[in-house]
Amino acid sequence: MFNEIKFKNLTELYERILPALKSKVREIHKNNLSYIQEEDIWNYLKDYKWNKTRSLDLGDMVNDIFNIDLNELDDYVKNEMKKIKRNIKQGEI
Repeated sequence: MFNEIKFKNLTELYERILPALKSKVREIHKNNLSYIQEEDIWNYLKDYKWNKTRSLDLGDMVNDIFNIDLNELDDYVKNEMKKIKRNIKQGEI
């Protein structure tokens, strides 16, 4: 008998696949890409892969996490970082 897992919201789904994300981040950090975090993988896959897919299951999502193209992910993260406005800190020195 096949039991389909349902999630109430994206946060619950994210928490469920977080161990796979953490594992992949450890692997990525060994490749000297220490600025990439779990959220970056999630956001990249959510924006560029999962939003185009129907009937996605946990196995597919975990497979996508472990087989992500690191060059594409790296480009995505760098482009996202360019959008962040950096401010100087005011105050006494």
